[in-house]
Amino acid sequence: MRTSLDIRDGAAWVTLDDGKVNAMSLEMLREIEAQLESARRVGGPVVVKGRRGIFSAGFDLNTFKQGPEASRQMVKAGVRVIEQMLAFPRPIVTACTGHAYPMGAFLMLCADVRFGAAGDWNIGMNEVAIGLALPGFAVALARHRLTPAGAMRASTGQMFKPEEAARLGYLDYVVGADDLDAAVHDELQRLQKLDMKSYELTKARLNGPLLVSIAEASGQL
Repeated sequence: MRTSLDIRDGAAWVTLDDGKVNAMSLEMLREIEAQLESARRVGGPVVVKGRRGIFSAGFDLNTFKQGPEASRQMVKAGVRVIEQMLAFPRPIVTACTGHAYPMGAFLMLCADVRFGAAGDWNIGMNEVAIGLALPGFAVALARHRLTPAGAMRASTGQMFKPEEAARLGYLDYVVGADDLDAAVHDELQRLQKLDMKSYELTKARLNGPLLVSIAEASGQL
C-alpha cells in the first residue's frame, strides 16, 4: 500500500507514503480515491498528509515514458481525485510535509485549508521546465486558488519555498515541521464545530463553477 488511513478523534488522516517520493502513479491515485471514499463514511474532516520531506513529486514520470495512453489514464485518474476533493462534503486539510510538485500542488489547491512545513522545500507547478504544458484543469485550479501573480508564475515553471508559496496562495499556514501535526489538530477542532450543512452548501457554491471548468478541460484529454 502506498497510502494509509487513520481515524483520530472523528477525523480521517490519509497519509501518502510509497517509501520514495510519493509519485502520483495510476496506482497511487486510485488508492487516494479509495481512501477518500472510506473517509467520507467517517463523516468528519479529512487530512491528506505526505511523508516527512515530501508531499508528492507529482505525476509519475515513468508512466509518461510508457506512451500516450498510459499517460492519459494517469492524468484522468488525477482529475478524478481533484473533482472528488472539490466536491467532498466535509472539510479537507492538506499537510505539506516537504516538496510538492504537480500533481502534489494540485491536491493542495483542492483543499479547504493548506498547512506547510517550514524548510528548504520546493512547491509549485514546474511543467514547462520539463517540457510539458500546464493542463487546462490545472490552469482552472490556479486561477481559482492562487493569487493572480501566483497563477501567472506557472508560465515560467518556477518553484517556491514555503513562505513564498504561502504568499502566492499555495499554502495558508507555514509552521515548523515538528509543530505540523499539532497545528493541523487545532484546525480540525475548529472545523468540527462548523455547521456541516451550511459548509457543504457554501463549498458547492464556491467550487461549482470550478468543477464545470475542470470537466470541460478534462474532456480534451
